[in-house]
Amino acid sequence: MVNLNKMLIIAGLCSLTICLLHLLIIIGGTEWYRFFGAGETMVALSIQGSIYPAVITLGIALVFFGWALYAFSAAGLSRRLPWLKPVLIIITLIYLLRGAGLLPMVLISPRQVYEFLIITSIISFLIGSLHLAGIRQME
Repeated sequence: MVNLNKMLIIAGLCSLTICLLHLLIIIGGTEWYRFFGAGETMVALSIQGSIYPAVITLGIALVFFGWALYAFSAAGLSRRLPWLKPVLIIITLIYLLRGAGLLPMVLISPRQVYEFLIITSIISFLIGSLHLAGIRQME
């Protein structure tokens, strides 16, 4: 029987959820870009009917999809992908740094810290922690 890495399965599901959310943002359009903190430039481009926000958001979705595939591969759900452990470590560091990156911002520029940034930072740190726990369980 294969011993599956539950932490990496959960981490992969988180990345897959983020991927799907980005696809829904493309479908949802301007108001979804605004709600999910895409920035006023992206919102303005969306209002103008530009494809730029959709292309960028699709690219982001594909990155998260790739991250999910790597987590699932390391968890034992699919074939082993190339450079599995180094890529997984990089993904983990990105999530953890994105989460921890809020701390210096709070100290340096607290007025620029808003609720959405706090929530996404906490989520990023938690997903990074899941990855880290999963990496530690890898054989």
